[in-house]
Amino acid sequence: MMTSEDSKGKYTIAILGGGSFGTALSDISATNGHHVRLWVRSQQQADAINKDHINHRYLPELAINSSVSATTSLNAATASADIVFISIPSRSFREVVKKAAPMLTGKIVISTTKGIEPETFALMSAILAEELKQVRIGVLSGPNLAKEIVAKAVTATVIASQNKEVCHIIQKVLYCHYFRVYSNTDTYGVELAGALKNIYAIVSGIGVSLGMGENTKSMLITRSLAEMSQFAVKMGANPLTFLGLAGVGDLIATCTSSLSRNFRVGYALGKGQSLQTIREELGQVAEGVNTLRQVHQKAQELNVDMPLVNRLYSIIFEKCKADVLISGIMQREQKTDVEFMVAN
Repeated sequence: MMTSEDSKGKYTIAILGGGSFGTALSDISATNGHHVRLWVRSQQQADAINKDHINHRYLPELAINSSVSATTSLNAATASADIVFISIPSRSFREVVKKAAPMLTGKIVISTTKGIEPETFALMSAILAEELKQVRIGVLSGPNLAKEIVAKAVTATVIASQNKEVCHIIQKVLYCHYFRVYSNTDTYGVELAGALKNIYAIVSGIGVSLGMGENTKSMLITRSLAEMSQFAVKMGANPLTFLGLAGVGDLIATCTSSLSRNFRVGYALGKGQSLQTIREELGQVAEGVNTLRQVHQKAQELNVDMPLVNRLYSIIFEKCKADVLISGIMQREQKTDVEFMVAN
């Protein structure tokens, strides 16, 4: 299967999902001179993007490249595309992929969704493999806060695929003076890291809301890395992937920034707000809450000790007070610092 370029070396790109990151990807792709169609569900949103070049719902302060064309038609967005990025929340990812499937044959399809499907515990690349035929699959993940990308702040990301040509093409498509793209063949590890870090961003948000100091923040982030890596090893991922941009890089970004939706969820929880109120005020999906439920159950099945996951689960789903997060960690047995580096 070939992916075509025009005479100027540019690709036709479809981005499915008009949220923050889908919008950021459309902007960077168009800024790099590629032909970009952005699929959104709302005609009002599409009209506003085409007229004002602003995604008023998700990134209202920032203009995007004027050549981005928004549409509510999956067929119009994907029919002539060489590359399709899918930036859909995990809960509706499979539904959209099924609808788009007839138009995706022969294309490069890249998931940017950092979540886990309920019930199946499937990552998004597994859903793509199940639902699509004759496509080349990859995942994109890293410390990529959408608002900063559109503002042209310097950052980097990871394209992961077993297909080296896919990695090369995506590096070529997205690379520019403010956005660097590294490659990795550990697709599962990169994708799992992106999903797991959302849980710990909520943990960090709670910690900040409780007034923790810099030492405590450092402890929480480091123990989060240990915990998610230990779980990843049990699931078959390479723990070294978690020391890269998709692991510790993304973890730091989302655990320390108020631009992170999951961090903001944690901060609001620590201040005593209900999850329902937080969801209404946020107006966007925070994948960490959904991922927490799935990982908590899977960790019990695998007998993986995940104290931060367990404490957060008790806060969100069992109505425990937020201050049990730190107290629970401090009361645990003191163990080896870097035991997660070696699979049992």
